[in-house]
Amino acid sequence: MDRDSLIERLTAENEEFRRLRHEHHEHDAELEQLAGIAPLSVGQQWRISELKKLKLMAKDRMESIIRHSTVSA
Repeated sequence: MDRDSLIERLTAENEEFRRLRHEHHEHDAELEQLAGIAPLSVGQQWRISELKKLKLMAKDRMESIIRHSTVSA
């Protein structure tokens, strides 16, 4: 099974993966929104940093689920 098909299957069947994918997209959308603001306040700069970390944590967990799925497949 190729990676794209696996991601589609996990999105359909795995609630945690689906939630993480949604969170990742939400964080990305908020980052894009904040990128259009200049100059950024200290709070906005902090939020950008927080969103990047949250986005990375979601991606890391999704990758872990993908790896686990390919090993057990």
